[in-house]
Amino acid sequence: MGSHALFIGKFFRGIFVPPYEFRQIIRHLDELGALSLPLALIINFIMGLILAMQARPTMVKFGATAFIPALVTRSLTIELAPVITALVVAGRVASGIAAELGSMKVTEQIEAMECSGINPYRYLVIPRVIALVILMPLLTLFADFIGIFGSYIAEYIATGATMEYYYSQVIDSLYFTDVMPGVIKTAFFGFAIAMIGCYKGFHVGGGTEGVGKATTSAVVLASLWVIIIDMIMVKLIITYFPDPF
Repeated sequence: MGSHALFIGKFFRGIFVPPYEFRQIIRHLDELGALSLPLALIINFIMGLILAMQARPTMVKFGATAFIPALVTRSLTIELAPVITALVVAGRVASGIAAELGSMKVTEQIEAMECSGINPYRYLVIPRVIALVILMPLLTLFADFIGIFGSYIAEYIATGATMEYYYSQVIDSLYFTDVMPGVIKTAFFGFAIAMIGCYKGFHVGGGTEGVGKATTSAVVLASLWVIIIDMIMVKLIITYFPDPF
């Protein structure tokens, strides 16, 4: 825990000190975002589709089919889309960061950077963390939209509902306090995912076998911390953003 705390402390000490690696941040925004977006969208589209399909039989029993858009929309925006997107990114990005930095550590490229007068933490860690903190809310907004669209497809197949009607129901049931807390908490998810991937990569031991272990450990820890942070954020959201209904 102490080692993790010191590693995180370096980030907050170094983020406000020039020089700033803007080119690296932009490069990682492109790499991490472009490769994560298709998978996140596909999974959230399917989740929206499944959620609407699963909800319909129960809602029919209670004569509450008109509430399906509200049910699906609030479920996706408040909880499902942020967490599913974070877990997808944790599986893809945390492992990639740990493998890349771990390989650099094993082949002594990080030590070579230090000998060249380059701060490896500032060059390798800070840009990745900043990029993922920026990316996660953006990915979540896309995931919210595509998940709701997936639920509309399910309703269109079941009832032939028009898009205008469905989205009018969505807008009527959706509040700012539903969307923003779910989006904001993903920035914390992004910070945890990137920080764990970088930490595991920087502390690889045991050669190439250690790189594999670090990669696996990074995915497991990042996924675990996504759930833990989500639990904490849910409590804070319930306390400070009460349900408008």
